[in-house]
Amino acid sequence: MAHLNPLDMGELPELQAIFEGAREAMGFVPNSMLTMAHMPQLPVAFSFLANVILGGDLRMLVPTAPEPGDAQEDLEPALVRLVAFACSLSAGCRYCQAHTSHSARLLGAAEDKLSQLLNYETSDVFSEPERAALALAFAAARVPNEATPEHFERLRTHYSERQIVQLVGVISLFGFLNRWNDTMATELEGPPVAFAESALGAVGWNPGKHAPSSGLS
Repeated sequence: MAHLNPLDMGELPELQAIFEGAREAMGFVPNSMLTMAHMPQLPVAFSFLANVILGGDLRMLVPTAPEPGDAQEDLEPALVRLVAFACSLSAGCRYCQAHTSHSARLLGAAEDKLSQLLNYETSDVFSEPERAALALAFAAARVPNEATPEHFERLRTHYSERQIVQLVGVISLFGFLNRWNDTMATELEGPPVAFAESALGAVGWNPGKHAPSSGLS
């Protein structure tokens, strides 16, 4: 059961554009953002940050924002979500594990990459660039942080500096989300919990404290 109830979207007309953006991207409005709305500017600030890190162009929302650099270097969306899933596995947040695996699958990640993620170094379903990114994700999401110079040397053989910045951005964004949702015990929504229950048995997933109260799990 969540420690703080999410607000009703209908009571937040000033945030409708933010919530509709989330619905368009995910298929539903996450309870995490509805809980952030107790501090009304927080979902706005979070949405802007997440949009940039996940590969969006802030100029669509803020015309005076600087250019994003070489956007052609943006990491593949499926890889971004695999990295986010790895962070969430490492940190232990089952809410974010359900969300990131569900999003990764929707964006084209093969289901065997989700089930084999804990074996990323040895499983032949992963490429060397994916292994380098996932190694950093698992290490950096641990407490204390286990990222080393060797992780970055490995990354540089596959990624540009801009891409490495995006990788660290994704890891840091989910550091916030893992803490937020595990601390709040945010209740899972229908689509991600249904996906996780069907696809994440190999990583020992269960909803734990994030189980929906509506009987979906």
